Amino acid sequence: MKKIVWILPVLALLLASCSGNTYSKELKEEKNVINDYLKRENIQVVDTLPNIQGSWSEKLYYQVSGRDNLYYHLVKTGDTTRKAIVINEKVIIRYRKYTLTEDKDIVQSTWTTLDAPHPIEFKYLVDYTQACTAWHIAVGLMQYPDSECKIICPSKLGFEADGSAVMPYGYDIKIQINR
Repeated sequence: MKKIVWILPVLALLLASCSGNTYSKELKEEKNVINDYLKRENIQVVDTLPNIQGSWSEKLYYQVSGRDNLYYHLVKTGDTTRKAIVINEKVIIRYRKYTLTEDKDIVQSTWTTLDAPHPIEFKYLVDYTQACTAWHIAVGLMQYPDSECKIICPSKLGFEADGSAVMPYGYDIKIQINR
């Protein structure tokens, strides 16, 4: 009888954990959210990065090779007369972070000095405390000062990479490079 009393709570705990969301289910749902956003926004996805000087139509996004569910769109080429960014250079970034819902709610912004008096600064491919992996990848694709882009970022490459939240976000990004 004592064994049954001990086993019942353990079985109840096991059943409760099986019915909840697992991390893999959350990742699958995240992928569905991204795919719904791509479809709803009529975004054309390509798997070959267009030339930086090439034509980027408004709805053309590059699915970053080797980075599942990271999508990149170049909005503004920037100053190509200046040297492209190299490792350890200081990047000054302004951004808008928004949900991928139909309402596209902005959840955070440093786009202007009204949003935040000072932009975020980080060292390219060195400092991951101020910038998430997706930002480093985007800056590497942007390459030049005064560039602007949009990214669709899965949680694994965003600031939620610690596993605390499985939520994709969109970012509008513009950069300066401090040499």
